[in-house]
Order: sequence, then C-alpha cells, then structure tokens
Amino acid sequence: MNPVSHLLIGWVTANTCDLNRRERAAVTIAAVIPDLDGLGMIAETATKNTAHPLLWWSQYHHVLGHNVLFAVACTCAAFALTGRRWRTAALACLSFHLHLLGDIVGARGPDGDQWPIPYLWPFSDAWQLTWNGQWALNAWPNMLITGTALAVTFYLARARGFSPLEMVSTRADAVFVNALRRRFPVGMEKK
Repeated sequence: MNPVSHLLIGWVTANTCDLNRRERAAVTIAAVIPDLDGLGMIAETATKNTAHPLLWWSQYHHVLGHNVLFAVACTCAAFALTGRRWRTAALACLSFHLHLLGDIVGARGPDGDQWPIPYLWPFSDAWQLTWNGQWALNAWPNMLITGTALAVTFYLARARGFSPLEMVSTRADAVFVNALRRRFPVGMEKK
C-alpha cells in the first residue's frame, strides 16, 4: 500500500479510542513509519548511474522498518511519549501491524514481484511473510481501502472537530474542519 493509505488507516485506528492530539499522532505515525526505510530510494536514484550505486531501496525497503524489532521500538516510543501509555502503545502496535498487513496483501510491484516481510529480522530470516494472492499496488482493492479510509477520515473530522492535519498545523486543521462542516452541516444526515 502507499504511504497515504497507511496514514489514513493509522488515523482511523487512532480514532477508535478517546485519545488526545499527541496520542493520535503517535498511533498515526506508527502506521507510516515502517516506510521510513523507503527513503533509500533517494540515494539509489541519485547513484544509479555511478560506478558504485547504493542499492538502499532495493536491498532495505520492507526490511529495516518492517519487522518485530521496529514494531517493539515504535510501541515503546508511543508508550514513553504519551499520556495514556498502555492504550496508546497498544493502538500504535496495532497500527504498525496494520501497515504490515496492508503491505502483505496489497504491495505487489508492476513486474509481479513481491516484497516479503522479514518479520523476525534481524534475529532470524525464518518468517518471510507473503501471500500468493497479493494484489498490485495500484489494484482496485487498494483504491477501495484508501477511498473508504478517506471517507471515514472526513466523517471523523467533521464529527469530532480535528483531522490528520492537526499533526502539522492546528490552524490548517481548523480551516479544513470548518470547510467540511460548512459543506456538510452536522445536522445534515437527519434530513
């Protein structure tokens, strides 16, 4: 799945409980942060025509950030940095694993190649999680999941008064929520 899909799924997960802004951000970030290992694409692209290309994307994406050790680190960070520690840490762990599940079911490349998830790395290579029914990154199920998560995010933003934008700017968040509420008034569903 693409990072936007992961972010929206993390945001929806964060809104399954009554969490404050920091706690919602921790749960949402846990859904996206496994793809931090994808930044290797920058170095790989920049060095592809050199004598010594850096294959950081090809070799490390779905490895460094897609394993149980990184899941534990994200869960511990959510626990340490938030108020309702256990609840937030549990949701961050769930959010992280929803990312892995999304990649297992919907991240096949255009060439048909799958990226297995080395779940026990760096301790073991025993579990290389894959699914032979994995759909392509741009397949309709991914688009449906993203569209549904986006619709739920908009609904939650309108109903609760905050959106994922609050992680970047409370002012932009307020403008967005106000625009949603003007376009879709809160009492509209009763008509």
